[in-house]
Amino acid sequence: MGVRAGSGRRVSDAARETSALLGPAQVRELAERLGVSPTKKLGQNFVIDPNTVRKIVRLADVRRGECVVEVGPGLGSLTLGLTEAGAEVTAVEIDHRLAAELPATVAALQPAVFADADRPRLRVVRSDALEVTAADFAGGAPTLLVANLPYNVSVPILMHLLELLRELRGGLVMVQAEVGHRIAAQPGSKEYGSPSAKAAWYGRWSIAGAVSRRIFWPVPGVDSVLVRYERRESPLGTEAERRLTFDIVGAAFAQRRKMLRQALQPVLGAFDRTVGIIADAGVNPEARAEQLAIDEFLAIARAAARLTDPAA
Repeated sequence: MGVRAGSGRRVSDAARETSALLGPAQVRELAERLGVSPTKKLGQNFVIDPNTVRKIVRLADVRRGECVVEVGPGLGSLTLGLTEAGAEVTAVEIDHRLAAELPATVAALQPAVFADADRPRLRVVRSDALEVTAADFAGGAPTLLVANLPYNVSVPILMHLLELLRELRGGLVMVQAEVGHRIAAQPGSKEYGSPSAKAAWYGRWSIAGAVSRRIFWPVPGVDSVLVRYERRESPLGTEAERRLTFDIVGAAFAQRRKMLRQALQPVLGAFDRTVGIIADAGVNPEARAEQLAIDEFLAIARAAARLTDPAA
């Protein structure tokens, strides 16, 4: 007899007896019962390897009782790894079928997660991750982000959550290798771009390891990496400074082959004014975007603010 997992469906006894996580057979079984076919539109590739799940949880430094946000939990492979480690998980899922089934799957394999009816260790937010608000985390501000991000919108989701969840102390995300290397890139490297600079505003990013294509179902046509995030000890600047800095970063990389004195005119104004602001920031107006670290972009933003309001 299997373990019921919502709507009369069951997770097989084999899954429950051998592990509190999902393996390849159980992932396919759940998908078939739910009528779910992974889609490129939603960037869905389900993790089917319990060893990889536990590796992710370990590398993420998940602590017992910690509030963790997960995006795109899918059928629950990583969710189960997080709850197994004792985390309190808020899972954000856009697919209504997956969102509805996830609590039942976790309850079937790890009943202790719901042992405290007043404070279960899993909350599911049925939403597009790009549209979640602070109100969706009213049950407790997450301090860690651990997710297999949808590959087609991984950077926008990451930026939205970093802006929204200022209590995050760190995280570990699985993304397409090309994207991961861009996020973690340093100034002067060929991968360094707007996502690299903006991510650096919030903290330090590094590649924590590569991931085999075979741990996914279906097997993706791209390589994947794990990217680690560690929050800065103190904020780099104010919220107003962040917005202006990000505008400057966007303009600089939109015309990355041009010198800053040309590329930043759409944001800073006429040529002479732009050159003056950049020089006042202590930056070479003839430099190009890929040469600047985020603190240099911030210096330009502060110089622009001083020119607009000398009291700033």
